[in-house]
Amino acid sequence: MLKSKTFLKKTRAGGVVKIVREHYLRDDIGCGTPACSACGAAHAGPALELQPRDQASSLCPWPHYLLPDTNVLLHQIDVLEDPAIRNVIVLQTVLQEVRNRSAPIYKRIRDVTNNQEKHFYTFTNEHHKETYIEQEQGENANDRNDRAIRVAAKWYNEHLKMSAENQLQVILITNDKKNKEKAAEEGIPAFTCEEYVKSLTANPELIDRLACLSDEMNEIESGKIIFSEHLPLSKLQQGIKSGSYLQGTFRASRENYLEATVWIHGDKEDEKEILIQGLKHLNRAIHEDIVAVELLPKSQWVAPSSVVLHDEGQNEDDVEKDEERELLLKTAVSEKMLRPTGRVVGIIKRNWRPYCGMLSKSDIKESRRHLFTPADKRIPRIRIETRQASALEGRRIIVAIDGWPRNSRYPNGHFVKNLGDVGEKETETEVLLLEHDVPHQPFSQAVLSFLPKMPWSITEEDMKNREDLRHLCVCSVDPPGCTDIDDALHCRELSNGNLEVGVHIADVSHFIRPGNALDQESARRGTTVYLCEKRIDMVPELLSSNLCSLRSNVDRLAFSCIWEMNHNAEILKTRFTKSVINSKASLTYAEAQMRIDSAAMNDDITTSLRGLNKLAKILKRGRIEKGALTLSSPEIRFHMDSETHDPIDLQTKELRETNSMVEEFMLLANISVAKKIHEEFSEHALLRKHPAPPPSNYEVLVKAAKSKNLEIRTDTAKSLADSLDRAECPDFPYLNTLLRILATRCMMQAVYFCSGMDSDFHHYGLASPIYTHFTSPIRRYADIIVHRLLAVAIGADCTYPELTDKHKLSDICKNLNFRHKMAQYAQRASVAFHTQLFFKSKGIVSEEAYILFVRKNAIVVLIPKYGLEGTVFFEEKDKPKPRLTYDDEIPSLRIEGTVFHVFDKVKVKITLDSSNLQHQKIRMALVEPQIPGINMPPDVSDMDLNGPGGKKRKLEK
Repeated sequence: MLKSKTFLKKTRAGGVVKIVREHYLRDDIGCGTPACSACGAAHAGPALELQPRDQASSLCPWPHYLLPDTNVLLHQIDVLEDPAIRNVIVLQTVLQEVRNRSAPIYKRIRDVTNNQEKHFYTFTNEHHKETYIEQEQGENANDRNDRAIRVAAKWYNEHLKMSAENQLQVILITNDKKNKEKAAEEGIPAFTCEEYVKSLTANPELIDRLACLSDEMNEIESGKIIFSEHLPLSKLQQGIKSGSYLQGTFRASRENYLEATVWIHGDKEDEKEILIQGLKHLNRAIHEDIVAVELLPKSQWVAPSSVVLHDEGQNEDDVEKDEERELLLKTAVSEKMLRPTGRVVGIIKRNWRPYCGMLSKSDIKESRRHLFTPADKRIPRIRIETRQASALEGRRIIVAIDGWPRNSRYPNGHFVKNLGDVGEKETETEVLLLEHDVPHQPFSQAVLSFLPKMPWSITEEDMKNREDLRHLCVCSVDPPGCTDIDDALHCRELSNGNLEVGVHIADVSHFIRPGNALDQESARRGTTVYLCEKRIDMVPELLSSNLCSLRSNVDRLAFSCIWEMNHNAEILKTRFTKSVINSKASLTYAEAQMRIDSAAMNDDITTSLRGLNKLAKILKRGRIEKGALTLSSPEIRFHMDSETHDPIDLQTKELRETNSMVEEFMLLANISVAKKIHEEFSEHALLRKHPAPPPSNYEVLVKAAKSKNLEIRTDTAKSLADSLDRAECPDFPYLNTLLRILATRCMMQAVYFCSGMDSDFHHYGLASPIYTHFTSPIRRYADIIVHRLLAVAIGADCTYPELTDKHKLSDICKNLNFRHKMAQYAQRASVAFHTQLFFKSKGIVSEEAYILFVRKNAIVVLIPKYGLEGTVFFEEKDKPKPRLTYDDEIPSLRIEGTVFHVFDKVKVKITLDSSNLQHQKIRMALVEPQIPGINMPPDVSDMDLNGPGGKKRKLEK
């Protein structure tokens, strides 16, 4: 049966075209019930159960199927994913609506429908001649879809009554009051999701997973309003268009729960940060939400606070305490310290996700309402209702936010999943992966099906458009234990006296072809994530550790960047080629350094390494002369017990000349490739830039240097680099390292972008006008795209539509930037957790430290021996407060006559405090200098080990 729809559409040029769409209706679409004699084998894919097992529902004790409407799928997906819920009919109407409104929920429901154990059946009601309906005159799309859902539910009940041997009913699950009433009038069994879940007497814990959707009712019942009302989206859009409001991304502070910034979206000239201070001005915005802010008058602008405040409230009455604590944010500052300040007036888009953390059980006996404390301190506490509080206490759990009423100090949410006991390695690893949204599920069979069949070997077809470079003395230099070897190098003297230098990169794009499941999964993951004891691969292990890894003495496909240079490291020629190589050695940095330093070794590999090292030194000197920055960030490595895998030693990483050697040639290859792909694809090159920091970012560095009578100039990268080189103190050799660590904190995040969507290509930290990532395709998807672009540029491969679509490339870049940032946070959280395990076995340790920052009520210190950073507080709860005088200009903190400046050396006591299961912490207390009445036991200061780590940012390596 054929139906057609005709409508008129206006074109961009102003013309009108007639559109006719054909809609086919069929009578052979199965209902999905094996018991149905009418449909027989017409259904396909996962089907409903023949006899649905008794789900012990007090409302409907007979066998039944569930048919949820759109809002139930959107808001109660956690309930539907529970193993207790089976035999669900998902209508095409509902699925299409969910797809249009929430891509993440759509993916989750597709995953559930593909799980045969759940018995979810997708019924294409929009193409079934008995269930398809036309939109009536005056009926809106939402009402039409609600009617379509009821028509399908009614048809199912009548169809099963006639064709099924057993008594089966289809129950409509809807939270829409009008829809439920109309269903009752039409004789359709219908319940709300809450009614049905509460009727499942055998699964009382399922009630905890119900999303709380009664914000408006709560507000009406309670007369106490804490927050101002959010403006509707239409008014926000009008205000943004007129300039009354500004749109941006809300970024909560880790150190102060009463402060946040909003990064305003726009062109480079329009980008700025708006400071938000105070609970009511934050107005229920949550980290990463897209919000609208109203700029306050200049007379109400404030400076960023220098106080560390963590939310320790337990109930709604704590709002008064919050208002008292807001007074701590106010401080007398010079006018130049004031920042544009605003307040949140509305939410444009919520970016909530499931959050990991722990339950803070209520002190009230028999109470079902408790507060959940997320591991990420940027997320507020969440109020949930649960009957399992005693069982969940002391365990890591996942909670989702449902809403945030105006009369509630905290958002409402619901319990999702119990991850396990606090402190267990598997639990903590799972938490940090979930908390940082790191895709870590095993690769699906659909993905693995695109891997090459083993045994694999290079064929004649593979050799097309490829040079045979197996005769070259190529070797790789990597950290010990590295199995995913992306890169290898060679250096040899040519007959004309010049040098040939080659960087050979694994040809991952040969194995991962555009658009297939393997490519899509690699793009979604974006990057390999390296934890202390675990690696979450971007690509399957067959590629990462075998076929793409440039191991020694095996033939491997590569993409080579080859230069002809003179002995002054000046590039005379550059060429790119797909190749086949055979690495002659897989060396560690230490082994390569030993070869270079050993007078007894003069073989081809060692000669090549010495040539590379000599050229690398010249290249580095040239980069630094151009203004490239040499910054610092403390990096540590753990030595693990071979049996327990617990850390038994912790030390800062040692860097050798060979580290720098490899780095220089990777940088040079990335720059050379960036130039080439931009020449060929001026609008579609995937590049990487590092924006120059705004002057305000450098204030902490400039003030800290000034306190030591040193001048740091920040007008250009070159002046900053030169200032850091001159900032030496003979009796304080570590000072220069501390300054470089602080300078690293001032930097902006480097980002991927599409050349056709931006005009500023400059990489500030590398002092390079153009840059990209080419050298690590095993662990970065950006490099795979760059390989494809370069292959097309040199005629080694063909293009495809998405590769030259700048909007799609821009979307890829957004995901890559997010994945890269989350991977960094996950890595830091892993280091923090293993540091916790290390000090758990060490007991109390005293070590020398340096002050990095002073706050109004604390100092932040760095312990060089362990690369460990933590906060020492000078105020104790329920104890008399000492006299604290904070000076932001110097900066310094005076405590009872003792003054602390940035970079002062102190001695701190370190221990692990497990008294609070919610946040196990590395505690730090001041040992030296002694302050009468202030030096405290090591339980009054902390470095929380559950968040994503500090704000350390590294430049490109």
